Amino acid sequence: MPTAKTNKTLGLLALAGLEPYEMKKGEEYMSEAQLEHFRLLLTAWRDQLREEVDRTVHHMQDEAANFPDPVDRAAQEEEFSLELRTRDRERKLIKKIEKTLKRIEDDDFGYCDACGIEIGVRRLEARPTADMCIDCKTMAEIKEKQLQG
Repeated sequence: MPTAKTNKTLGLLALAGLEPYEMKKGEEYMSEAQLEHFRLLLTAWRDQLREEVDRTVHHMQDEAANFPDPVDRAAQEEEFSLELRTRDRERKLIKKIEKTLKRIEDDDFGYCDACGIEIGVRRLEARPTADMCIDCKTMAEIKEKQLQG
């Protein structure tokens, strides 16, 4: 049984083959190095989602069969429906990633849309498409719950 402590990166950072960003002493927020870090992270995430969409299309073409038994046919249709719903969510996420990559190009990335403060590197690594700081997002969710009532 190994006793050495291993440092595992999970999630999007691991997908992109990146380590958590370490700010250098005196480094400006959203420096060119940070923007490149997030560009790589978002690009890897977008590419992975696009591969999933392609894989689903090929899977559905390969699995399409005309089952004589209505139960088998219904099960296959339900499976396809779930896959299509998942892919639709992924397509929306790809659009959001594209929008975020555009914000990086426009030098408008990393700041809250509501109040203008820095969102923070760690929050952006966890949720790279975030466009609100945690406080503004929390308040927006509270208001939304109150309106739903």
